[in-house]
Amino acid sequence: MEAAISAIAAELLGRLISFTIQKYTKRSSCLDKKLQRLHRLLLRVHTVVEEADTRYITNSRMLVQLKILVDGMYQGYYLLDTFKYRPDPQRTKSDPVLMSKTYLLSFASPDKSTQIIAGVDYRMPDVSDLESILENLESTIANMTEFVILLAGCKHMYRAPYDTYLYIDNFMFGRTIEKQQIINILLQHNPLGEPTIIPIIGGPLVGKKTLVAHACRNKRVLSHFSYILHLSEDDIRRKGHKLSTHARTLVVIEFFSDVDDDCWAKFYSSARCMDRASKVVIISRLESIARLASMTPIRLNAMSNEEYVYLFKALAFGSTNPDDHPQLAYIGLEIARLLRGLLLSGNVIADMLRKNFSIHYWLHILRRYRTVVDSNFSEFGEHPKHLIDKGHPVDITRFTSSPDHTSLRILPSRGVKSIVQKERSELTFGDLVAGSRCTTVLPKEEFEIVIWESRVPPYTTFVATCAEQKAQHVSSPSKKRREFRM
Repeated sequence: MEAAISAIAAELLGRLISFTIQKYTKRSSCLDKKLQRLHRLLLRVHTVVEEADTRYITNSRMLVQLKILVDGMYQGYYLLDTFKYRPDPQRTKSDPVLMSKTYLLSFASPDKSTQIIAGVDYRMPDVSDLESILENLESTIANMTEFVILLAGCKHMYRAPYDTYLYIDNFMFGRTIEKQQIINILLQHNPLGEPTIIPIIGGPLVGKKTLVAHACRNKRVLSHFSYILHLSEDDIRRKGHKLSTHARTLVVIEFFSDVDDDCWAKFYSSARCMDRASKVVIISRLESIARLASMTPIRLNAMSNEEYVYLFKALAFGSTNPDDHPQLAYIGLEIARLLRGLLLSGNVIADMLRKNFSIHYWLHILRRYRTVVDSNFSEFGEHPKHLIDKGHPVDITRFTSSPDHTSLRILPSRGVKSIVQKERSELTFGDLVAGSRCTTVLPKEEFEIVIWESRVPPYTTFVATCAEQKAQHVSSPSKKRREFRM
């Protein structure tokens, strides 16, 4: 009797195990097929988007369609990477490196819909999201026949061949729709016979100057205008800048603060003396500047999370195929999520990761940045990205290895055209992030630190001024506070 019961139990257990394995295999096979399907759809959409980036698109409705394609493409790549590089739980358990606390903190079980990343609940994509993006992309592709036909009739822009990494690293990434809008306006005839005022408005460090610089370097724009003048708000406010040229001119002005209506009236009066086809581009983060416009402002928002993750992956891996390093690809995905769209920090960290493809090093960077984000949530209740957008100091104490009991603060960056070599500090922001040996003893006197040197026009160098101040803490008045003015 006992033998029969044992045999039946063994048979039932065997069937249960077999059923579980078959179910898991079937689910895994189904997921793989969906990912392959998504990959094929993304190839088709990316082909159209890449071709559109080489054409002059003057039809505003086509630009709306293009935006739908671009948004869907980045959402698709984000989901594809999330599922493709998600760690295998069985392999993770057998690898001592992957069992590290840092890696486990960044790993979410497929059975869990949310995880906590640096103090914030983050919803992990699931199969329903994958099915949704597949449906959306298939619908978009089915309706883009007319778009492709019309696109074939648009004039070509000259552009040398490139691969993804070289293009992103040395040229402006994204902003295809906004760039097309600006170029279209610059090449249009002024309907009122007076210079058109084109406002470019957006938050800090979203690429306003970079966008305008690339539009100004377009061959058709260069041939359309006799002169391109770059003026500052001081030229308008203090010097009462007067435009003496009567040729067709493009004037670019950047405003960091509001401008008096009388000062602007004087400038615009002189601008009316220029050629009727002249244009004035205003760059600012202030909404009040929009009142000076003669048209609807072009507003630049921060990149979507999906687009930012795509950019970060391309910068971090360079010409290396991420599929050859799936563990690093997943860690990079987590770092990009933590950065929340910070462009300067993203460029710095991606540049560091690209030079060292060690999983230990990538985990080291992930751990250090995670502690900095956690400390800001603990002290200020917000992510560094939101603090920087508000002009609020960001705590980066965890980035330093200095034994002194100091509190490091970093303020939103200021961009300069160049920095004198003898005034350049050997300490960089990348050194702080990596925890280099030079950060164990920080200079006490005021000094400037280079945050990032842009590789795209207008080649801005972002610098930070470091200064030591007395601490404001009542409980420990003897402590010092060093403040990084970034």
